[in-house]
Amino acid sequence: MKLYTSSTSGNAYKVRLLLEMLKVPYEKTVLDFSRQEHKQPAFLKLSPRGQVPVVEDEGRTYWGSTAGLVYIARKHGGDQWLPADPAPMAEVMQWLELAQNELHYGLQWARGSKTGIRKVGSYDEYYGYGKNGLAVLEGRLGNNPWLALGRPTVADVACYPYVSVSPEGGFKLEDYPGVLAWTQRFTALPGWIKRL
Repeated sequence: MKLYTSSTSGNAYKVRLLLEMLKVPYEKTVLDFSRQEHKQPAFLKLSPRGQVPVVEDEGRTYWGSTAGLVYIARKHGGDQWLPADPAPMAEVMQWLELAQNELHYGLQWARGSKTGIRKVGSYDEYYGYGKNGLAVLEGRLGNNPWLALGRPTVADVACYPYVSVSPEGGFKLEDYPGVLAWTQRFTALPGWIKRL
């Protein structure tokens, strides 16, 4: 298996986390975003969106963190990380929706605005999305140790990266004690790796 990533992508970090947690051997190719390697024709053949992550395995290519997480979870983690039955699967997948919407467009883009990575858009708008996302997480994690099914799943893997760096976007995790405790549980999971 081959993973195309970058040193800064939270979405690629999600896939790296799951690969490490499941002890799946893989080859890592790090693209240099400053040189626009992710926008070059060779990479665009793998990812028409020009974004990481991309997973190559057994002659097939999967682009995007959701596709990567689903593929790796079902192939290497089975029902533990992503159940095949419809109701439990939907319970997990709804958190992947949150990860790709409120957490990405809120927490990540607010962070990008604060750190200078993102130079367009409204910080206040991003901050509002992020607060909504954190409130939804707190509503669940205030009374539950994990986001779905009472155990770690790809739901947690998908949501953790942008939450973990949200203070860089001006968010105070102390205001969300259930979320803060969850981040600490998550970093204690076997196979957890730092972002970079």
